[in-house]
Amino acid sequence: MSVRQGLLALLADAPMHAYQLRHEFEQRTGGTWPLNMGQVSTTLDRLVRDELVAPLDVDADDVVRYHLTHTGRAELERWWTTAVVRSAPARDELSIKLALAVSAPGVDVCVIVQTQRTETMRALRDLTRLKADLPASGWTREDLAWSLVLDHLIFAAEAEVRWLDHVEARVARATDKGIVLAPRAASGELPPAEQAAREHVADGGAR
Repeated sequence: MSVRQGLLALLADAPMHAYQLRHEFEQRTGGTWPLNMGQVSTTLDRLVRDELVAPLDVDADDVVRYHLTHTGRAELERWWTTAVVRSAPARDELSIKLALAVSAPGVDVCVIVQTQRTETMRALRDLTRLKADLPASGWTREDLAWSLVLDHLIFAAEAEVRWLDHVEARVARATDKGIVLAPRAASGELPPAEQAAREHVADGGAR
């Protein structure tokens, strides 16, 4: 989640100072994406620079509160009504790790998969317990927000387990067919069709 848009969304509720913004952000997302004060302060400075947020007043402790400007509300409304772009894949460490492992000599990909599956299943159990700890009734806005974040994390963990099963099966089939999982030639050249496909993904599928 963009910290910039997140702070705008919080300031749409009421003026807040930096410490309140950090607290509200972490509370509403269940502490899943913790912020440090440096992130909050830097983002606020940029929002003020871009005239999306403005200082409102200083309280008795000399702490500045900020409020959303008209321009900031328009920016926030654009965010609410614009889909999150998924064309450019995120740099996922596990995907990169396995992609490199299958072409690295002496690396047992199945061991990596099994180790990761154990960890992902552990995380999935922890997330499921957190979901079970939510109140059965009388939910607040924060409870609902945290529940939705938990659902996303649970679905993502379940999908990761399925993907790891798929990786293990693909590697087993490749081994059975005698495919050598080794690095490419030193030139690093790809077949034209594969090169075109990878460039298409890197460009966000625009071509």
